[in-house]
Amino acid sequence: MTTSTGYYRQNNVIEKLVLNKWFWIVAVTFLFGYPVTKSVYRQLPNALPVYHAVPEFSFTNEDNQAFGLKELKGKVWLAHLMSSDCGGECALSIQQMQLIQHRIRGVVDRAAIVSITIDPTNDTPAVLYKKARELNANPVVWRFVTAPQEEVRALIVDGLKVPTQGSSTAQSEIEAVKAHRLALIDQEGNVRGFYVIQKNEINQLMIDLGLLINRKKS
Repeated sequence: MTTSTGYYRQNNVIEKLVLNKWFWIVAVTFLFGYPVTKSVYRQLPNALPVYHAVPEFSFTNEDNQAFGLKELKGKVWLAHLMSSDCGGECALSIQQMQLIQHRIRGVVDRAAIVSITIDPTNDTPAVLYKKARELNANPVVWRFVTAPQEEVRALIVDGLKVPTQGSSTAQSEIEAVKAHRLALIDQEGNVRGFYVIQKNEINQLMIDLGLLINRKKS
């Protein structure tokens, strides 16, 4: 390189690279080609296990309408156990459902949350409606359902087969899983996972939910 004073200065290595067209060709090829190649050969996570099919059920939702497996067909949904006046771990689980509702707001046509009361004597549709409004639950994605006690037990213990930690009586079986475990069900009504109300497991739940939605879509 010749300066204004007539002195010739040789380009350093960096300047030579910048002025070399082949440097830019290689750089652009790498910058755009590497992500594409990586995405093509990236392995998808393994498919989630299929535990068992949820039997047909029809409960009553907060709008006093029939709601069950038929209405959930084609959606990935989360079974959540609660009661309208619960505290402690149960209250924490409801907070998590609010967060999950927010996180799945972009796929409300393909995902749902179903909060099943374990206290159907007190949690009438009117009570559940009030609770839903209190929580700002979007009825498009988050439903609250009730049924006679034996039907609730049959769905939770015999249908979803939520782990019960060794409890024996009907009521203690339900209490054992209250607010501690969530069940993930796919579009065909098959249970695909159980999750404890903990940050790391909720994050895994969101990954698995997305996996089910995207595999079905593809």
